[in-house]
Amino acid sequence: MSKKEKHHAKDEKSRTTIRMKSGPYEKEMRHLHGELVAMQEWVKATGAKICVVFEGRDTAGKGGTIRRITERVSPRVFRVVALPTPTEREKSQMYAQRYMAHFPAGGEVVIFDRSWYNRAGVERVMGFCTPEETERFIEIIPSWEKAMTDSGILLFKYWLEVSQQEQTRRLQSRIDDPRKVWKLSDMDLKSYRHWYDYSRARDEMLARTDTDWAPWYVANTDDKKRARLNIISHLLSRVPYEPLKPRDVKLPRRQEANGYQEPELPLRYIPTPFGELA
Repeated sequence: MSKKEKHHAKDEKSRTTIRMKSGPYEKEMRHLHGELVAMQEWVKATGAKICVVFEGRDTAGKGGTIRRITERVSPRVFRVVALPTPTEREKSQMYAQRYMAHFPAGGEVVIFDRSWYNRAGVERVMGFCTPEETERFIEIIPSWEKAMTDSGILLFKYWLEVSQQEQTRRLQSRIDDPRKVWKLSDMDLKSYRHWYDYSRARDEMLARTDTDWAPWYVANTDDKKRARLNIISHLLSRVPYEPLKPRDVKLPRRQEANGYQEPELPLRYIPTPFGELA
């Protein structure tokens, strides 16, 4: 092993040893989930409109972060939008028009798992749009987002960044683990070759679309657990919600059976290969 390879292996070992453990992670996540519920109730009560955009490199952890945000809140309040490839009709529309239909109404939180910024990222790098179309997008999007925030939408934009080494490890895991093969697309493999093209596109996008009304927030996600906690706590810090007041709730007394007995019906119970409660 060369000196460079030994140094890299040492760095990888160091990076692994400081990853957050599951116990402290879940304990803190439980607290943040309670705060997300409090934020949800504030959104419902005030009619607030919140839009959260997640962008980043492939494997940076956008989906996992979104799942942790939404797993303990109501899907009637928190909506996740992950749009597929545009149809021919959508391609003929004004760019970003198809996203507007998903913007939050009063009392809603909408989370975009990738967004209109596809034009400045994957579409640009992979040649799905012309340089002129990219330039036009970057020019107009700040004013478009200004119109969003002027309408009362609280807009939060997160860029999730992952190192080359960690991205390689995660993509290899998708190849080797049958539970993750669905996460590996042909586009992931094509994009893997264009690390520095994506870096240049990211740099320009962040520089030209970071504004006072819609700033970008960057999170390093090599340690997914820490990154999720950091992102959720930051989001909570930016929303002016009020903590929930403790409720004094007691279960009411159940009614009497008044002679009711469970019938012996020919019910179709499922098989129990894992046993039943003793």
